[in-house]
Amino acid sequence: MTWASRALLALDAFIDSTMFAAGQRTLRILQAIDDASDRMHLSGVARVAVEVACEALTLGLAGLLVALALALPAFRETADDDRLARSDLAVTFQDRYGVEVGKRGVNRDEAVRFEELPDYFIKAVIATEDRRFFSHFGIDVIGTFRALTVDARAAGVVQGGSSITQQLAKNIFLSNERSIERKIKEAYLALWLEFHLTKKEILKLYLDRAYMGAGAFGVEAAAQTYFGKSARDIDLAEAAMLAGLFKAPTKFSPLVNLAAARARANDVLDNLVDAGFMTEGQVYAARRNLATPVDRPPHDSPDWYLDFAYSEVKALAEAGKLGSDRTLTVRTGLDSTLQTKAESAIETMLRDKAPAYRAHQAAAVIATTDGLVRAMVGGRDYGASQFNRATDAARQPGSSFKIFVYMTALLTGKYHGDTPIDASSICIGDYCVHNYHGESAGILPLYRALAESLNTAAIRMSVKIGEAYWPPKQSYHLAKIAALGRSKIVETARLMGLTTPLVDTVSLPVGADEVKMIDMLAANATLASGGIRVTPYAALEARNASGKLIYSRAADGGPQIRVLPADKVAEMNEIMTHVVTEGTGRAAQIPGLVISGKTGTTNNSTNAWFNAFTGNLVGSVWFGNDDNAPMENLTGGILPAMTWREIMAFAHQGLEPRPPFGVAAPSPAPAGPVAQAPAKAATEDSASPPVVALSPRTTRAIEDIGELARAALARLPVSVAPEAEPPGVSQERGVPRTAIGSP
Repeated sequence: MTWASRALLALDAFIDSTMFAAGQRTLRILQAIDDASDRMHLSGVARVAVEVACEALTLGLAGLLVALALALPAFRETADDDRLARSDLAVTFQDRYGVEVGKRGVNRDEAVRFEELPDYFIKAVIATEDRRFFSHFGIDVIGTFRALTVDARAAGVVQGGSSITQQLAKNIFLSNERSIERKIKEAYLALWLEFHLTKKEILKLYLDRAYMGAGAFGVEAAAQTYFGKSARDIDLAEAAMLAGLFKAPTKFSPLVNLAAARARANDVLDNLVDAGFMTEGQVYAARRNLATPVDRPPHDSPDWYLDFAYSEVKALAEAGKLGSDRTLTVRTGLDSTLQTKAESAIETMLRDKAPAYRAHQAAAVIATTDGLVRAMVGGRDYGASQFNRATDAARQPGSSFKIFVYMTALLTGKYHGDTPIDASSICIGDYCVHNYHGESAGILPLYRALAESLNTAAIRMSVKIGEAYWPPKQSYHLAKIAALGRSKIVETARLMGLTTPLVDTVSLPVGADEVKMIDMLAANATLASGGIRVTPYAALEARNASGKLIYSRAADGGPQIRVLPADKVAEMNEIMTHVVTEGTGRAAQIPGLVISGKTGTTNNSTNAWFNAFTGNLVGSVWFGNDDNAPMENLTGGILPAMTWREIMAFAHQGLEPRPPFGVAAPSPAPAGPVAQAPAKAATEDSASPPVVALSPRTTRAIEDIGELARAALARLPVSVAPEAEPPGVSQERGVPRTAIGSP
């Protein structure tokens, strides 16, 4: 055997032995894994526990990813390390006449150093608001779990779980919106504050910025308001009363309910003892000598308006339009008497008439046609809830959304106020829509369809809008054509000022998507201004601490932008007058005023709206409940329209009435017998009946009826099987229902 043969045999043997050894090692490893798996095998309760733990871990990771996604806006909010310093504004607000009406931000002239505050006051706040403030990392996990447990047992919100840091994060960076997204942002921002500030700095900011009732922001302002002295000089009884205000500033305000304020102060003293900060003997004197507030006139600070104005000022500062100045005096468009009237009208309606409809909240905004807000009511009680329903709440608009549908129809050039349209039942896929009692409205003029708030007409109009833009050579597809029409409606809504997400659903034309009141005001103001894009605003001018003018809306507000043709807007405004003269908004009629408006009501009366304008002012009114609980058959044409009328009748006093843009002013009626003479003559003159000439618009309407009739012959009528109502659509005159079927 040659050496080559022996080498090949050796190599073969080496490979065989190596592979065998590797196989044996692999088998031993697999056997070890199998043995370990057998030892780890669980059954019974142990296995269930492991399965639950694994599922919890999976869900926890998924929840963490969702939380991180929702916290992205908060990440952007704090991307700049100088963000906190730039938000440190001190603003004094004036009304339209230059009279001071309130302050927001850090009131530097009234600031008291942290070291000057009484030690027992600091302890009272910590014992009552966040007992583990100095030991947690910004989120009190134990306190949050305890609050959730208490709330679950009570089947409602009884105990809050937010730490002082979380509350400060909300006050500095966020609105009072009630949502999971806001709570996630709040938690992240609390961690950011803990990383960037000391505990003492966080507590000082909290004490300087918290709302404490009676229009007072911060401890020093509250001490001056309630006791006529500096926070440096308050005694233990007064400190306990102030520390009790953070939870519910109006409910426990000594100027509103002294007995409740003293009871709350006694609870704070109990907290001091329970936390071990003081002994019962040390708080005994405060229990025996309860705090007594100084006499003050009733609080009438326009807090909703000031919050809106302060948000605008912060945005201006962020945009660099106020330079480096942080102590400002801002003159606004606030009409204090109108603000008081609006608040009074809302409260009167909620107290006297709303209980019968099971309505507990309302909001209103009044502005000039260029968007200058004159009055704003964001809810019933600012002290109970600072959440501004006029600017932050997203609500379904119901039929008030139809102004975008009909405006889009006019923009096609194929429709006018007198154009006959079909308002019979229609199905698009699985979605079918009917009118109020399931009846078919048939063919009627466009202006009447809007005045009577017919849902069938709005859905059919979305199809007609789509047909106007559908390629003529492309095959007819109802669902796609309707979707195209809805996309055009959304474009119009965006042009007119809506900023909330508008999800494309078949029920979008009847108000299924949520909007904000301030946006609906902007949209109606865009119509009132003749098609000029309107953004509601409050600040007219701003001056720095030395009195120098650093911002003027007239000079720095930017150019006007036309978003709609003036002639189409004029036509739309004229159509909307029929809502008030003969439609669902008749309760809003004011003698001597021409009004263009639209009511809105959602399923189960969860929301009721009335948005309308004259040539002078624009107004929006909403009634509903914070928890979306159904009301008792309340529509936009009842309390919202009545409230709008009461506020606007007052607002127009002393103004020269102007009709909406493009709408003819009413002719003054001749007095008494003169006005009745022509009617009497026509009735008695039976031998010579008057000759009636058709106007061009009437002639065009008759021609359109002929076209509709010819089109009807080409199609079978749609049959509909009414079933359950889909959520979030208008029900004033038409209640959409779902059914299986297609046209």
